[in-house]
Amino acid sequence: MNTLTHWTAFQDHQQFASGDPWDVAVVVSRALQQQPGQNIYIFDDQTGRMVDIDLTISPAALMAQLQTQYAVNETAVPEALRGAGRPKLGVVAREVTLLPRHWEWLATQPSGASATLRKLVEQARKQDQATVAVRQAQEATDRFMNAMLGNAPGYEAAARALYTGQKEDFLRYIEPWPTDLRNYVQRLAEPAFGTIKAESEQ
Repeated sequence: MNTLTHWTAFQDHQQFASGDPWDVAVVVSRALQQQPGQNIYIFDDQTGRMVDIDLTISPAALMAQLQTQYAVNETAVPEALRGAGRPKLGVVAREVTLLPRHWEWLATQPSGASATLRKLVEQARKQDQATVAVRQAQEATDRFMNAMLGNAPGYEAAARALYTGQKEDFLRYIEPWPTDLRNYVQRLAEPAFGTIKAESEQ
């Protein structure tokens, strides 16, 4: 089951709707029923993927489909295992094998071996999360660009700049693109480059 996220719909080169998946899907479905044949595409803001759902069914059936595919399960969080003497931390004792030089270095740390190891693990987790966020932003941005702007001038150069972290080049290559598509691309790319303000936000 997918995680409930944020969707954006485009009609040709213009943004048609944006917001909660339930709302976007219903708005697009009604528009297509009123005027069939329109080119309206829905994208998942988190992944940059085009959303594949049946928009020809009734609103009730559509909502049931979305609930099945995208609703978040509300599962109870199990109680943390708590080590003796440290109930608030939920500490779990596990064996750690280190070389003598590692134990010697830990013995010199003022906060103690356990606290130092926890700090090192947290630092590594944060670094890994930052790396993952950059990669996910790159992939999501490129998916959308390929789907909606694959034939646009500067697409290949923009994709190269995206993956090499060349922010200024990236912005220059996407500048000629339709405003709504360009602003959406910039928003998807924010985690890859840092904050990039869309035209409407400047």
